[in-house]
Amino acid sequence: MTDSTNPACLHPHPDDAARLIADIPSPCVQNHAANLMPLPNGDLACVWFGGSQEGKSDISIYFSRLPAGGACWTEAVKLSDDPARSEQNPVLFPAPDGALWLFYTAQKSGNQDTSIIRCRVSHDHGRTWGPIGVLFDKAGTFVRQPVVVLDNGDWLLPVFYCRTRPGEKWVGDDDVSAVRISSDQGRTWSEVEVPGSVGCVHMNIGKLPDGSLLALFRSRWADHVYQSRSTDGGRTWTAPVPAGLPNNNSSIQFVTLANGHLAVVFNDASAAQATGRRASLYDEIEDEAAGATPAAAAPQPAARGRTAFWGAPRAPMTLAISEDGGRTWPYRRNLETGDGYCMTNNSELQLNREYSYPSIKQTGDGALHIAYTFFRQKIRYARVDEAWVRGGSR
Repeated sequence: MTDSTNPACLHPHPDDAARLIADIPSPCVQNHAANLMPLPNGDLACVWFGGSQEGKSDISIYFSRLPAGGACWTEAVKLSDDPARSEQNPVLFPAPDGALWLFYTAQKSGNQDTSIIRCRVSHDHGRTWGPIGVLFDKAGTFVRQPVVVLDNGDWLLPVFYCRTRPGEKWVGDDDVSAVRISSDQGRTWSEVEVPGSVGCVHMNIGKLPDGSLLALFRSRWADHVYQSRSTDGGRTWTAPVPAGLPNNNSSIQFVTLANGHLAVVFNDASAAQATGRRASLYDEIEDEAAGATPAAAAPQPAARGRTAFWGAPRAPMTLAISEDGGRTWPYRRNLETGDGYCMTNNSELQLNREYSYPSIKQTGDGALHIAYTFFRQKIRYARVDEAWVRGGSR
């Protein structure tokens, strides 16, 4: 069932009848960083952050659902509202005991090195939520990707750390990745560092059919998607190396399909396509944190090697398939195309033309569910299958 009269309801893409799309309702000017999650009751949930502009204190976490068997996404519900922090990068986790966890970041203005991780828990598939708590209070901790549950019951939550040296403004040059591991259902956590991961963030872990783990990373250098592997349940990881896909310093996400293949959604672009460069992610907003320095005037890090590249085009939005555990990606098809202009994050001016921060999941019927940022103005949902990628592969 579809409804082309309501953009929040499933309907065929105007240029591709095999691709169903919908635009998830939101009251916000800016909407970004969606994460999808199928729920045990058959609903499909989506969380993202919305407000006036990333980094500002009116940015909060929002939630919508596509009910099981339904055709329309529900109106957005706000799940956080801290007037002192920008709350970003939500992640949903349906725990084995039936509880639904929400993890998200909370930072002071454009200072990602001030971020902590907060959480809430629902026991009715996200209809009501418990109190907000702090999961990790180490400043600079960020999340973006889902929790993985191993066969032994361990929870693996990938994190990355936004680091600076004293007196510096965060710009992303020294970010590193790690994995938080809980063997007691989230009550306590240990940590494993990913060696050689400077510049590799948004670590996305997936289980492979042979029992090993694959992680894919966003690159602050805007060169490649990077990969790392573990053969001991995430206790140790190889140093990240290029994965055979480009990256533009924007988020990616992959999922292991029921047939053992991998599907990744990413921007098929890198700094090589860039005609301009931004100073930082937050070079448009003034710092709202008391006593902090506005981003445009902040002292920048002393030279220490590679520097983060901001402003590479965030388009096309591409879906790719691997049949060999992520070693090659021979099948690729674009969900969206355009110039991907992202030299501004200001959604009120409606100049941004990026497709970014995708999330992908597969349900038991084989469908691939994808959500992504559309021009920083809305979250678009798309539904295809693996055959769709192969049918239009280039």
